[in-house]
Amino acid sequence: MKTFSEAVTVGSASTAEAWDIFDRLEPVAINFMYGNWKGVSFPTDHPLDGVLEAYHWHGKRFVDAEHVHPLVFQTLSGGTTNVNPLWLLPSVSWLERLLPLPQSQAIGRFFQLCLPLLSTSSSTARLRLTHYRGKESAAMLYDNLPINDIFRQVDAQTVFSVMDLKGMKQPFFFVLHRE
Repeated sequence: MKTFSEAVTVGSASTAEAWDIFDRLEPVAINFMYGNWKGVSFPTDHPLDGVLEAYHWHGKRFVDAEHVHPLVFQTLSGGTTNVNPLWLLPSVSWLERLLPLPQSQAIGRFFQLCLPLLSTSSSTARLRLTHYRGKESAAMLYDNLPINDIFRQVDAQTVFSVMDLKGMKQPFFFVLHRE
């Protein structure tokens, strides 16, 4: 049985180990999530491991419970921009057909060039408390997609998260660090 720190040090965990870590962590209150967070995949041999980073994913922005930006990407100029998830994930079946997604420096740079076309100032998600795997914790609900991200607290600056996507065969885990 690995702890969160051990898994981070090793650089990966099995899905079962990630679930064990997630289930042992404490729930998160909604207001705990407010602010800007830097994100990183938590490798469990999921097809999405490292994909968001290859496309220059920065993290998530939680303004308040009603205004959340789930996909914040780094621009070519070094700033950040909010991307509407509908541009990236028009349907769950589309995502499942494309996995594994191509990852390369060239594709990541091309994606950054396209960011002005994909950006939005509108909120595309919200925060709610949800009962998940035996605990009530903050979760981010996408406005127009069957995706919920559920958060558990590692420490005052870190949350361990799982993306619950209807129809996805294996859960995708990620970590957020408060900025």
